[in-house]
Amino acid sequence: MILEKKGKVILAGAGPGDPELISVKALKYLHAADVILTDRLVSPELIQDHARKDALIIYVGKQCSKGIHTPQKEINHLLVKYAKQEKLVLRLKGGDASLFSNVLDELDILVAHNIPYEIIPGISAAFGAAAYSAIPLTAREYSRAVRFLTLFDLDSITIEQWKDWAKTEDTLVFYMSGKKLNQLTNYLISHQIEDSKGLAIIQQATTPYQQTQTFSFGELKTNKLPEFEYVPTLIIIGKVVHLHKSFAWIQEITKTESYFDNHITTLQHAN
Repeated sequence: MILEKKGKVILAGAGPGDPELISVKALKYLHAADVILTDRLVSPELIQDHARKDALIIYVGKQCSKGIHTPQKEINHLLVKYAKQEKLVLRLKGGDASLFSNVLDELDILVAHNIPYEIIPGISAAFGAAAYSAIPLTAREYSRAVRFLTLFDLDSITIEQWKDWAKTEDTLVFYMSGKKLNQLTNYLISHQIEDSKGLAIIQQATTPYQQTQTFSFGELKTNKLPEFEYVPTLIIIGKVVHLHKSFAWIQEITKTESYFDNHITTLQHAN
């Protein structure tokens, strides 16, 4: 791979948390980049261990619950600004570069300014969480398909959609929906989801702080969900969830602090 240095932007996925899950190609660009715009959900070790010591590192993460928010317009401005200075700019995103990200806004601005770019995929949180919690998303005889979803706009979901989600045999994976977990489970129960289907709540997946909890919807009809910390959370629903208890291969240790909040502090000190 030839690394181009003149005014180019690399839109790359860094994976879901474990620093070893970044691709070789994205890692090469991390070694070479002049400017790195990094998301909140990127492993701190990646920046510390692999960025050039003279690279400009700019934290552009979003954590609305704590008032941390970099407007997309500002991110777009930074991409254009440094690319036009003939810098190699790496826009490093948590998980995959395209799935539930603002990549379209960034592509639009790069095309409008005639700036060359490249998109490098990454391991999405769904695949990282599924592997590290031993929940094969399309395990034979459990599920033949998987859907990637979000409850970002809960009010726009129709009754027909809730009925479909409750009745489908597909595995459902919900991103960015941890704060709406109780609403999600209550709606599915009210639309007669099968008691045998499972719910997995996987927090801070693939990090040393990973926590996995599983329930059946039969249990949830008579028992309330426990309280969960507001940390990056992925929700998996379907019969595949029950495979976790048989095949879990990670010894999870209860930790209350946030791996990614530590990331913010580390980057601020580094700058």
